[in-house]
Amino acid sequence: MKTRSNYWQLLPYLQPQWQNIAKALACTLAFTVFSPILAWLAGQMAKYIGQGNVAVSAQLALVSAAIFLLRGLSLYGQDVLMVKAALAIALNLRKRVYAHLQRLNLGYFETARTGDLSYRLTEDIDRIAEVVNKVFHDFVPCILQLVVVLGYMVYLNWQLTVAAFVVVPFLTLLVSWFGERIRNFSRRSQNRVSNLSALLTEAFSGIRLIQAFAAEDYTTNLFGQEAEHNRQAKYVAERLKAIQILVVGFIYAMSVLLLFWLGGWQISQGHLTGSTFVSYVAAGAFLIDPVGHISVDYNEFKQGEASVDRIFELLALQPVVLESPQAITLPPVTGKVDYRGVNFAYIPGQPVLQNLSLMALPGEMIALVGASGAGKTTLVNLLPRFYDPQAGQILIDGIDIRDVTLRSLRRQIGIVPQETVLFSGTIAQNIAFGHAVFDLKAVQAAAKIANAHQFITQLPDGYYTWVGERGVNLSGGQRQRLAIARAVLLNPRILILDEATSALDSESEALVQEALERLMQNRTVFVIAHRLTTVRRADRILVMEHGRIVESGTHDELLQLGNHYARFYAQQQGTVAKTF
Repeated sequence: MKTRSNYWQLLPYLQPQWQNIAKALACTLAFTVFSPILAWLAGQMAKYIGQGNVAVSAQLALVSAAIFLLRGLSLYGQDVLMVKAALAIALNLRKRVYAHLQRLNLGYFETARTGDLSYRLTEDIDRIAEVVNKVFHDFVPCILQLVVVLGYMVYLNWQLTVAAFVVVPFLTLLVSWFGERIRNFSRRSQNRVSNLSALLTEAFSGIRLIQAFAAEDYTTNLFGQEAEHNRQAKYVAERLKAIQILVVGFIYAMSVLLLFWLGGWQISQGHLTGSTFVSYVAAGAFLIDPVGHISVDYNEFKQGEASVDRIFELLALQPVVLESPQAITLPPVTGKVDYRGVNFAYIPGQPVLQNLSLMALPGEMIALVGASGAGKTTLVNLLPRFYDPQAGQILIDGIDIRDVTLRSLRRQIGIVPQETVLFSGTIAQNIAFGHAVFDLKAVQAAAKIANAHQFITQLPDGYYTWVGERGVNLSGGQRQRLAIARAVLLNPRILILDEATSALDSESEALVQEALERLMQNRTVFVIAHRLTTVRRADRILVMEHGRIVESGTHDELLQLGNHYARFYAQQQGTVAKTF
């Protein structure tokens, strides 16, 4: 079981805010110093009231009111400055975690749950900000107040103070014991909330499938079970906190009763005056709030520690694909691609590509065909360095792709996937994705090449029409043409097409195919083909099997061979359809 805290790792995020934190602590110190002064004034007022001196008592009351005001202003300054610092720390941490996640390899996101990541970037970081704010806004002031007021109480009567706080070590151990268990239960609760968030993300993104299979009751039951697990985890943590408050509160109340009994005994023995005891009790009153807060804050720190652990778990993840410190910017390329003896496996001992060599000349169209799992997608995914091979090299224009920056490499490779991903934003923003500033005329020119301009102009707001999440308010053909327009605007020398027309109707397919032909002109193109009728015009067709290239040639050449490709083609042309 993990016992070491990750709170110390927050220090680099606190340093940029040291000025705000220092100012807040100055306000805290002022707020704290006023507490024993008010306790002393209470004793003096009691003395003069006992003497019947109303005028002096009134003056002391006015001074007390002024000090209360100054104390309140100090508290205000502390609160405002610490909230400002805590929110800035949360923003910096959130941006850092998001940027770090962007650099992780695709394999991580294939197994990670979107809902869990969203929860960590939102709720967990918000909780960390609350903890940081609480430390300087509440915990430190309470500790300072405890020290200052206790010092004043020792000054007034050390015997009473020692007797009253003999239970403090026991209370400290008790709070620590409860806090450690609350941390464990809080982490369990937060994991359950992450599961719940992930389930919601999956359900809402797959609502069409849920309704198509009439699985509403099934998914509702799953949600209900996960929500119940979340309720149970939260209930256990909250019940433990309630028990702690009960036990600690009872012990503290007993110590207060002991204080009054001992004070009364000392007064009866002549060792303590009434006004001093009033001042002592007033000082003790200033401890009630800090002691209660420290106990509650400690519980919240333990709950927040679970969030800190979960955030730094993400930051501890290391990208598999790393950019060399000496990486150069890839100059504009002609498009010559050379795979040399490439071996790759997602899982050690289970090779996907085996000693694969391939050269694509500038402007050449290479089609990749073969059964599912043959390694076609893996082959093209290595080119933009979504993954790195375990052995071998990949060169573009004679330059090893591991020697260039990822940005300069990927800016020269365009990808049109089988299923287009669109983001919430306007049509123009989706076409110019990745460009913070773009020229609308260039976007329109790209859309025209992609056969998208006509349907875009018929939309309510044209290029400024808002695209819903994942582009569900557009047809498949329209989304695909936007993806082509996106690639046109990028103007890459190398193009990867993942059977961009396989899921379209005949009319949409014709428009998309025409747009693709324009896009492919004068570019090196890799086409992952599932329907062999789409690759007849390829300069070379590579048939892959078990991570190897088993055949290479044009459509006519491979048909004449009468081997793998010929059989695939015959099967697709026959009555039995098969997907490759």
